Amino acid sequence: MRKKRAQKKDGNHSQASHNGTPELSRKEQRKLERKRVRNRQAVIQYATTVAIISAIIALVASFVLEPKLGIGAGLAIACLALSARFPRYAIYGFIFYLPFSGTVTYALGGSAILQLAKDAIFFPALVAVVLFCAKYKQPLIIPAALKIPLIIYGTFLTAVFLFVNGSQQLSNSGGIPLLVGVLGIKALVGYLLLITCIYYLIRTKQDLYFLLRSQVVLIIICCGLALLQYLMLKTGYCQGTIGTGDELFKASLDSRCLVGGALLYAPAQGQIRLPGTFVAPWQWGWFLISSAFFTFGTSFSDRSPLWRILGLVSMAMVFIMAVLSGQRIALALVPFVIILLLFLTGQILNLKRFLPIGIALAVILGIAAIQYSEVVTQSFESFQSRWNAAPPQTFIIEQIEWAINKQRGLLGRGLGRATNAARTFGDTVLVETYHSKVLYEIGPIGLFLMLGVYTVLVITTFKAYRSIKDPNLRGYGASMFTFVLFISYFPYYYPLDVDPVNVYYWLAAGIALKLPDIDRQERLRQSEEEDSARKLTKKELKQLKKSQAAVEFK
Repeated sequence: MRKKRAQKKDGNHSQASHNGTPELSRKEQRKLERKRVRNRQAVIQYATTVAIISAIIALVASFVLEPKLGIGAGLAIACLALSARFPRYAIYGFIFYLPFSGTVTYALGGSAILQLAKDAIFFPALVAVVLFCAKYKQPLIIPAALKIPLIIYGTFLTAVFLFVNGSQQLSNSGGIPLLVGVLGIKALVGYLLLITCIYYLIRTKQDLYFLLRSQVVLIIICCGLALLQYLMLKTGYCQGTIGTGDELFKASLDSRCLVGGALLYAPAQGQIRLPGTFVAPWQWGWFLISSAFFTFGTSFSDRSPLWRILGLVSMAMVFIMAVLSGQRIALALVPFVIILLLFLTGQILNLKRFLPIGIALAVILGIAAIQYSEVVTQSFESFQSRWNAAPPQTFIIEQIEWAINKQRGLLGRGLGRATNAARTFGDTVLVETYHSKVLYEIGPIGLFLMLGVYTVLVITTFKAYRSIKDPNLRGYGASMFTFVLFISYFPYYYPLDVDPVNVYYWLAAGIALKLPDIDRQERLRQSEEEDSARKLTKKELKQLKKSQAAVEFK
């Protein structure tokens, strides 16, 4: 009898070991359950305390200032406290909140402080990530190849901040040049460590798919709200742009409708510039361009047929809103991005997936084009007239020449001096191409160092995606690499300077750099299931062991 029990126990232990989970005694199970209960109670107690304190602050601030500012202050305190305590959820919240930040900002009054609300979510979580890396001796700069270029670049930015912005502060040149410089640094590298956050946030294949699928859901919701915004303007539910002269050609907050911020809707003048859920119309245009990369990845590379269909729906909505929103740059670049991805990812040769998606997308867009034929014609005419009036190549050259002529020494005119977000603290200028803007602020050496950092990131993301064996993960990696490549050297406008590209750029890089680890994890799991470790080379096993040695970031 004892022998049978021993055999049964050995069998259970063997089965548990085979499943990768060690068998626990009843005492250990009860101890683990008590620990879970204590943790749950601690979380509830902490969240309740934060909620009460935030509510009190909001109530007091509402009486002293005004209700909207009071609510904003209470939410800011809650975000800071909860983000520092639960950084994993804060990073998710930061990514999910970004597309709706403009809507929330103007729903609460449109204060300039509210436009920085998302930073109250991200930076406390970032501090937690830095402390995590220091405690468990995990790398903070990812990839490792970025470390030296980033140190050199950071040293140069510090020199510009001290010698240029510092001298402006001492000479009383007006405003607060040091704060202008701080916002200038934030615009250049403020979200770079989002790569590290994403690297530790994504632990398994399930985490990866959750993040990528969430992006598709967010895109569908945002495009749905923007479509509703357009229909409310078209039917007269929202008034649209009214006035005379120049007022009919400028986006205004007075015309705000349902979501987002300033918009322009004067179809009689051939002027439609919708902001969607963002602060300004051109930010919405770049959201649509960025979304083309994420929707393409899900449409072609998700392992689930249902999510591939949802990816196709989101891609079609991005195309439709690129036309209806009146964003010329989105109208030009969204189709270009999809065609570029088809060739760079090799999906154009994958007829089994390409043909169904291509036919379905063509049918959806054909119906939409017939339904809104006037808007389509108007958008293409607007794009053509803009191109003829100011060809992009001419505009780019003019901006670079202007920035060169404005140089004063090798350190530039000062950090933040061409950053729109810094205008509250000092004089700034509007430079409408990103590389010219960087040249104006930190000079030719700074521009060269910045391009060096971006080039290293492009090379490492390329190597990462090329090392992936799983075809689905490889497809996602190709999409993310192409996004990093496209934005790094894109010469027109300044997408890396403001939302949402200043976040999505580093998000895409973080995903691309994590994918090889996920791929090795999956192949190791398959190797264990098939009792054949030969599928991984010794080098890959060593890399996997190193990646799994990291303590989970909670």
